[in-house]
Amino acid sequence: MERWSGKVAIVTGASSGIGAAITESFVEHGVKVVALARRLNKLQELAATHGKDKIYPIQCDVTKEQDILHAFKWVEEKLGGADILVNNAGLVVPSAVIDSPTEDYRKVVDTNLIAPAICSKQFCQSIKRRNTHGHIFNINSIAGHYAEAIQIPIGMYGASKYGLTGLSAELRHEILLAKLKIRITNINPGAVLTDMVKVVIQASDDVLKPMTLRDKDIASGVVYALGAPEGVEIYQLTIVPKNSIIGILTPP
Repeated sequence: MERWSGKVAIVTGASSGIGAAITESFVEHGVKVVALARRLNKLQELAATHGKDKIYPIQCDVTKEQDILHAFKWVEEKLGGADILVNNAGLVVPSAVIDSPTEDYRKVVDTNLIAPAICSKQFCQSIKRRNTHGHIFNINSIAGHYAEAIQIPIGMYGASKYGLTGLSAELRHEILLAKLKIRITNINPGAVLTDMVKVVIQASDDVLKPMTLRDKDIASGVVYALGAPEGVEIYQLTIVPKNSIIGILTPP
């Protein structure tokens, strides 16, 4: 991790949960973080706990392309560009596809798939212009690999995460063809005890804790992949709770 100290990371969905844990873990390793989320007050609170020039909060709704472009432009102008991108912002609408309005489809796909594509495009173009090294993390899900095993309605979430799996593969191919110095890692967590999971599985923390991961577990996985030797690319990293076969929750 030493070679990333002093570098700049962009983390989407950084105001809470996995995004906040990744942000704090990066700061602990000397990485400056541009934290993006809709809730600016939460980002500012996070930044205030770490002191000046460690976390840079920017309000950003990743479903709005102009917000993303504004954030990347700010990073280029103020910090010289980002070296790490974490596509973490995610949305689940826990209702059946056959009963959901089309607008719910669009919100989920725009957040979980289109936004990572736009962010990755901007990131790769920046790395190419600067001829430097970079790393993209897509915070995916086992729902993007084993959706058939999930026995509760998660709407378009699984479909969007399968799309993110495909996007990760496409990006890796394109990066290799373009001879860019960028590694890409697809992080596939099982159920993580976050506000999003609590919405899907309406159960108490006492019930959920034994069968879920902590947000810091995912942050540790990101740091592990980022710190891999220069000639190594950890392309897929699946993290599941020890007490669950594949980390998928069924109704309690």
